Amino acid sequence: MARTASALHILVKDKELAEDIIVKLKKGAQFDVLAKKHSTCPSAKKGGSLGEFKKGDMMPAFDKVCFNSELLTPHLVKTKFGWHVVKVLYRT
Repeated sequence: MARTASALHILVKDKELAEDIIVKLKKGAQFDVLAKKHSTCPSAKKGGSLGEFKKGDMMPAFDKVCFNSELLTPHLVKTKFGWHVVKVLYRT
């Protein structure tokens, strides 16, 4: 079972914008460009990169996606901070 993961994310306030971002990503938009334009998280400056983190470091719903979902596919996650578009790069 994976103990660490690396992911990119874009944090927005409303679900509609998050869903629109996922559509753009599926059409070939660059994740880092959309993160810098839309994300309200400080990680936006780094193209949405969260770097590598351990299981349990993130909010439970976020953690679940990072450690159980398909790699390199944008996923929608709701936390108390808002709506996240998450792309898991790898797990170790």
